[in-house]
This record gives sequence, structure tokens and C-alpha cells, in this order.
Amino acid sequence: MDNKENKNCFCSQDLIKIKTENINFFYGKQRVLKNINLDILANKITAIIGPSGCGKTTFIRLLNRMHELTPNITLTGRIYLDGQDILSPSVNSVEIRRRIGMVFQKPNPFPKSIFKNISYGLEINGIKNKEFIEERVIESLKNAALWDEVKNRLYDNALKLSGGQQQRLCIARALAVKPEVLLFDEPCASLDPISTRKIEELMLELKKDYTIVVVTHNMQQAARVSDYTGFFLMGELIEFDTTKNIFEAPKNPKTEDYITGKFG
Repeated sequence: MDNKENKNCFCSQDLIKIKTENINFFYGKQRVLKNINLDILANKITAIIGPSGCGKTTFIRLLNRMHELTPNITLTGRIYLDGQDILSPSVNSVEIRRRIGMVFQKPNPFPKSIFKNISYGLEINGIKNKEFIEERVIESLKNAALWDEVKNRLYDNALKLSGGQQQRLCIARALAVKPEVLLFDEPCASLDPISTRKIEELMLELKKDYTIVVVTHNMQQAARVSDYTGFFLMGELIEFDTTKNIFEAPKNPKTEDYITGKFG
């Protein structure tokens, strides 16, 4: 890959939401990511695929600076959000994590009521207007396709929800603070097929208003929901293209071998 030129761009600059330039990342002395150049387009779903240990989750954690919570790491390169270098010391990491929300592999609701799970982010950001908070909670639950299922039990403990409902609750919690980008790290890995379908339908609906990046081991899921796909292998971005091209006409033999199940 040519480090001087980002070749993973498919449209004009005004549609690029996140741009990464020559990203290298180390845990101690172990190099985990190697010269990652990638453009993530606004209001599209970008899937990141590849075998376990290839750097997928590490990559998306960089996008909202969650790597800073891990000791003994080194990051070089640039990450831009709407043209702003988010790695600059002058940029507030808390604000970046508000603008770029994350939903994890395993649902992680707080041991609080459904309502308090959603209102938590608003409250810690200093919002005290109860009417505003209530409106935002309802809006977020509706946007996460959960409102009809929980509207009569908002003050029940969120841990009583099913796994699929808990994951949609976590999505609603992320939506409450009005992010611009949503990162999904294997969001359906622990869910049954029906819950998986609901999450996928939700992602397709959300991309009207949000830019979405999803890490998935499920290649069928990537093919179903994403507009663009990046294939990672051993810390490198092997190929990035439209999802249709990645799955129907990959340019790199390694991509074809992975897609066809020869390894991984």
C-alpha cells in the first residue's frame, strides 16, 4: 500500500466522515496495525471483516480514542473527523466519544432502570431539564426500535430484558447523546437469529442519520447490511471496496481466499 496516498476513497471529500492516514499501533513492542489508510463515508455502513486477531476491534477503538484507556500503547498516524485531527492534544477525548458512540459485542446495560440507562449520558453531560431528558429517552428508545416493547416498564431493571433487547437498549443509550458516528463491535455475536435480524434492520434504518462502522465475523451479515467493506489480515488492510466488489469480484487473492472460506 502506498503510504503517501490514500487509495481507499470512492467519492468526493465532502462525503468523508472519518479519514485515517498511516495508522500504526503497538501494544508494547507488538505491532498490531500497519499503515492503515481508510476513508469512512458519511451515512454509509462500513463493515470491517477478517479473522480473529487481525486488528479489527483495535482499529475501531482508535476511532473514538478508546485506546487511551489501555496502558503501554503507541499510536502513530492521523485520524480525522470532519477534517479535524482527533488525536490532537487540544481535542477533548470525552467530546470525541460523545460524537462517536460505541456498541460492544456483549450487551452491557447498567444495573439500573431502563430509563436511567438512557438518561445517564445526558445527566453526566450536565443536562438537568427533566422534560428534555424524558423526551430524549423516548426518542432514543423509538430510534432503537425498543419503545413499543418497554414503554410500560421504563423503571424495571434493564437486566431483566432479553439479550436482544439489552443490545438495542445499549444502542438507545448511545443515541441519547446525539452522536454522529456509531461503532458496532460484533453487535450480534451473542444474539439469536431473530434478534440479529432486528439489529441489522435497525442499522439499515439508522444509517439515514448516522455513519456506521461494524466489525463482524459474519460475512453474510457484512454482505447484507454494509455499503463498503474492509478486509483486515495480520494488522494490514488488504483490500477496501464496495461490499458488492469485495464479495463478488475481490482484487486481492487473499481477500478471495478468506471470502471463500479457504482460511479464517
